[in-house]
Amino acid sequence: MHIAFGIVVLLAVAVALAALARRVGVTEPLLLTVAGVIASYLPFVPQIDIDPEWVLLGLLPPLLYTAAIGTSLLEFKPKKVSITLLSVGLVLATAFAVALVAWALLPIPFAAAVALGAVVAPPDAVAATAVARRVGMPRRIVVLLEGESLFNDATALVALRTAVAAMAGSFSVWQAGADFVYAAAGGAVIGGVAAGILMVLRRRITDPVLDTGVSLLAPFAAYLPAEAAHASGVISVVVCGLILGQGAPVWQSAASRIAERTNWRTIQFMLENAVFLLIGLQVRHIVDDAWNSDLDNTTIVITAVAVLATVIVVRPIWVFPATYFSWFVESRPRGNPKPAWTGPAIVSWAGMRGVVTLAAVLLLPEDTPELATLRLLALVVVGGTLLMQGVSLPSLVRLLKLRGPSRAEDALQSAALLQQATGAGLAALDRAVTADTPPEVVTSLRDRAERRSHAAWEQLGRAEADRVTPSGEYRRLRLAMLAAERREVLRARSAAHIDHEVLERVMTTIDLEESTIDRIGDTEQDETDATLSAPAAGGCEHLLAAPYTAVPDHPDECSECVAEGLAWVHLRMCLSCGHIACCDSSPGKHATGHAESTGHPVVRSVEPGESWRWCYPDALLG
Repeated sequence: MHIAFGIVVLLAVAVALAALARRVGVTEPLLLTVAGVIASYLPFVPQIDIDPEWVLLGLLPPLLYTAAIGTSLLEFKPKKVSITLLSVGLVLATAFAVALVAWALLPIPFAAAVALGAVVAPPDAVAATAVARRVGMPRRIVVLLEGESLFNDATALVALRTAVAAMAGSFSVWQAGADFVYAAAGGAVIGGVAAGILMVLRRRITDPVLDTGVSLLAPFAAYLPAEAAHASGVISVVVCGLILGQGAPVWQSAASRIAERTNWRTIQFMLENAVFLLIGLQVRHIVDDAWNSDLDNTTIVITAVAVLATVIVVRPIWVFPATYFSWFVESRPRGNPKPAWTGPAIVSWAGMRGVVTLAAVLLLPEDTPELATLRLLALVVVGGTLLMQGVSLPSLVRLLKLRGPSRAEDALQSAALLQQATGAGLAALDRAVTADTPPEVVTSLRDRAERRSHAAWEQLGRAEADRVTPSGEYRRLRLAMLAAERREVLRARSAAHIDHEVLERVMTTIDLEESTIDRIGDTEQDETDATLSAPAAGGCEHLLAAPYTAVPDHPDECSECVAEGLAWVHLRMCLSCGHIACCDSSPGKHATGHAESTGHPVVRSVEPGESWRWCYPDALLG
């Protein structure tokens, strides 16, 4: 009961502090760690001793699996050289650089120094991406940091295992290299096998509850066999998660995907916040143990500063040449320009340490020389990087004027993709209709598909605040109807005239419809975007041939709507003749009608702040 109460309090405090951090605009890892440090010195807070196996088995596999299933292999593949150089090369470089410093300043064998280096080498992307979400890092940098974090933990833990073996006297360079290759390759193979088995099993499961239950077992189904085979359980989990995440849209039902996504996001939120609070709670007794050791306190302080400085300095020394080497190998042959120095600068400074360092330092054997001091050094690196880099990283992003993903650009591409998807769906509808299909069913399906596409396009125009769009009105009115429907069901429940199972079934139907109503209009546009432009035209001959502007025939109005007495939502301009007409969300759909009647292929938005173009024949944005 005492342990259960402690876990409940820990999670409750972690959630409350995370909510506070979001409200006041502070990064969650930093606030949680500082709060843990303060709590560790309060007399009524008991000392918390963490079992390293509990951290490695209970925390690391779920966190890695959550990150892996949310990572796109398509984004990962073009950066494989960069990610490998960071997750393997940088981890080993940092480990040995820290080892040399610690070996020179402390009375410890070199193997113990390497073990310390392996402990503090892997950055934690949780802290970096928490900053990224708050200040808006460029997406390419976030992808690189997340890719690095997927595999750097495995490198560090394998290096730590090798260093511990060396402390025990069983070490050779060839054996260490063979162990590393076996751990990586074995973990990848076992992770792939686990993913294959789970994929076959989950294909046959249609119940979202059962599928989510199997999903919760997935990280452990990959981790435990790999560890039992003395391979890398971390790599096994990552490979399993990448494969399952990439294939889920093909073999998993929509209901199962929604349930899995929600559950894993919740688990990730709880575990991440609890981990950083635990890091802070370790401070007091780790500091006391080191301060009361045989080492001189001055030596401890000097070593802590030197190790922290080494961890921070080695990263940019490695990142800059690795970045340009990766560009030379991966991007230069494809004609991509040389990256600016600002990207590597941000990656260099986004090296905060976290959960893996906390877990790894607890794996050091009890007979490790100066163990208390080594644990303090690891804690200093975690706290120092969170404090120094975590606090200053947002300012550095703003100073270098790096812009994160534009909500407006994302909305533009979402609208274009939905337009293409809607076209494919309508084509499938036309093929599936039979002579027995009621016309009203076809009309209803067509209207529903088009409404979703139109809603996305409606949000792109920077119209007046009081302009009412058809999809916005649909959402408002339908939500009002659903609220009334729910009240009526609750009234029936209170009257106790209907079975509870029937009530729950009806309530679920209402809840599902409400959850699926398109809420694109609720997403705020990024007010800092001066121009809403589109990606390059690619291979579309119409977009390549079309100009970017034309002389409008009727500025600021759709002449057809004026003649017919209709109101329009947004305006488009034909780039062949300059004709201004209304969009498809408008009742008249005159821009599309003009394109169909004249054969003019490309229109451009003439809404303020927009410069995107649309090709009707190819249904492409450019």
